[in-house]
Amino acid sequence: MKKLLLATAATALFAGAASAEDVKLGVLIGFTGPIESLTPNMLASSKMAVDEVNASKLFLDGSTLTVVEADSTCTDSAAATSAAERLVTTDGVAGIVGGDCSGVTGAVLQNVARPNGIAMISPSATSPALSTAEDDGLFFRTAPSDAREGEVMAGILMEKGLKSVALTYTNTDYGKGLAEAFATSYTALGGTITINAAHEDGKADYSAEVGALAAAGGDILVVAGYLDQGGKGIIQGSLDSGAFDKFVLPGGMVGDSLPAAIGPGLNGSFGQIAGSDSAGAATFEAKAKELGFDGTSAYSPESYDAAALFALAMQAAKSSKSADYAGKILEVANAPGEKIYPGELAKGLQLILDGQDVDFEGATAVELIGPGESAGRYREIEIKDGKIETIGFR
Repeated sequence: MKKLLLATAATALFAGAASAEDVKLGVLIGFTGPIESLTPNMLASSKMAVDEVNASKLFLDGSTLTVVEADSTCTDSAAATSAAERLVTTDGVAGIVGGDCSGVTGAVLQNVARPNGIAMISPSATSPALSTAEDDGLFFRTAPSDAREGEVMAGILMEKGLKSVALTYTNTDYGKGLAEAFATSYTALGGTITINAAHEDGKADYSAEVGALAAAGGDILVVAGYLDQGGKGIIQGSLDSGAFDKFVLPGGMVGDSLPAAIGPGLNGSFGQIAGSDSAGAATFEAKAKELGFDGTSAYSPESYDAAALFALAMQAAKSSKSADYAGKILEVANAPGEKIYPGELAKGLQLILDGQDVDFEGATAVELIGPGESAGRYREIEIKDGKIETIGFR
């Protein structure tokens, strides 16, 4: 009898171990390229969520989540597609946090995610075109669309009495989409855009672009670019030539590297970026600080939320296969259910195990609408004494 009991226990133990797996989660963001200063904190945020999940020992019958990193470059769609293909075919990821920038995200969605049936949750791809892209129910994002940011930015400018602006944008899907959304909203409110001109990233000299912007004039210059490349070059050129001395900074321009590079000339410039003043945001920022990274950095909260949603959706589906769990992402992100905040992923996993609903609030007060994108709020910022300061939320 004793031998029989031991054999039965061994069989049960073996069965339990067989059901556990190492679930790989890709993080595909621009470790090189025009937002490279932001991505270390974005990666740390995703890893923070993954570490919470693993510490709970509640995920998919004792399974673990493992992060696999890949470089999207932010702007090179061919490179991003190759990196994503390696994640799927070589590394065998079950889902992808990313891409980051809109153009590469769209390319990966169509060329890798859809053909292979792999879910993606982007923390920072904001082009309005992604709202209507064919996605087979596989694409989600925790940052709101630039259609909304265009409205917010236009409203802020009009409230400040700035009724005439010059506009330059990076010649990418992100820049084009944001420029169009802003122009539509701003002119509808009675504003005038003196010039609406694209710029290329990676140039050593932007004097020609700055000259055209200066000739058109305007109360202020809106720079819908990237903080580590073209946008920075446009601002530095404008300050050097005296063309403009104040700038509007949309999401792609918000990060500590920009005031550090530009110096006092950036003081007084302002803008907005996706952000929340929720209880979850404060908790996330405090926990990030404990772990040694900046939780206020652009798209870091959204990166935590993206990784967490994968884990909760897989738990709800009892499966790490996209075909099974993709349909659960909206369920765990939205009401009804008990609210889950940063640091509470173990609680969320247990509630799901107990057959209860969860409403993941996360670091950004997550609410996914329409085709699976964030309803979103925006953090208003101003550069003061070389630092990015939060002055309000919308």
